[in-house]
Amino acid sequence: MTGFSRTQGRNDASSWVWEVKSVNGRGLDIRSRLPGGFDHLDQSVRRRAQTIFKRGSITLNLAVERAGKEVAYRVNQAVLDEVIGLLPEIQARVPGAAAPSLDGIFALRGVIEMAEDTLNEEDKAAFDTEILGSLETALESLLTARRSEGERLADILSSQLDEVEGLCVEAEALTAMQPQTIRERLKKQIAALTEDNPAISEDRLAQEAAILMTKADPREELDRLKAHLEAARGLLKEDKPIGRRFDFLCQEFNREANTLCSKAADLELSRRGLALKAVIDQLREQVQNVE
Repeated sequence: MTGFSRTQGRNDASSWVWEVKSVNGRGLDIRSRLPGGFDHLDQSVRRRAQTIFKRGSITLNLAVERAGKEVAYRVNQAVLDEVIGLLPEIQARVPGAAAPSLDGIFALRGVIEMAEDTLNEEDKAAFDTEILGSLETALESLLTARRSEGERLADILSSQLDEVEGLCVEAEALTAMQPQTIRERLKKQIAALTEDNPAISEDRLAQEAAILMTKADPREELDRLKAHLEAARGLLKEDKPIGRRFDFLCQEFNREANTLCSKAADLELSRRGLALKAVIDQLREQVQNVE
């Protein structure tokens, strides 16, 4: 979800630059930083970003310069009056709070705006269209950068899924040893407990071992891990946002790996379970970068 783009625009009266940055985020968080006089574009800017991106923290910065003259600012009297009118209510709700400073009031969005006296309404609308057109270019450029990162991440995720599959194959081979391991362990435990008493019959030992094996059989977890692998590889082939669904799959991967570890009756199977958990943690960390 990370990326950066920069787009410049110019007309006879002005020049402007859009800088758009994207970093990882669980949801979609869009922040726009517009100069005074362009606050009215905020909703349009956000809507355009929302139509393209579904996840990530995105910051959109606009800088505007007037050609051949100083930028003039003015106080938006209507907004200032509204802010001042709210002060008594705020002070009543928060007794003892310090009175806001003049700097703080003027820093509020919309109180100070760029003077546009030289532009009529038609020219303003045309200028807004040019500004938003440049934004579209910047957003498309950012999308291209994020897609390039996505292709790289897809290779990494595919490799990690291969690791998970390899460990599942090894664990499956080791499960064949589980019954004998459980039987031998049970036999030793019974021998220690009945040292002064007659030994338990082989039939009874086999019954008890079968009961324990049913509870400790990890094949169900391995089957579910295989199903999750198939689902994850299917997600990598989709041409739409998959981050949230992949993150959920990682939680399921981790749940099965935890249960596998708890059912392991020998050291080697425990090692495979721990290795699975390590790879799944790496997988989930990478998935946080995926839209």
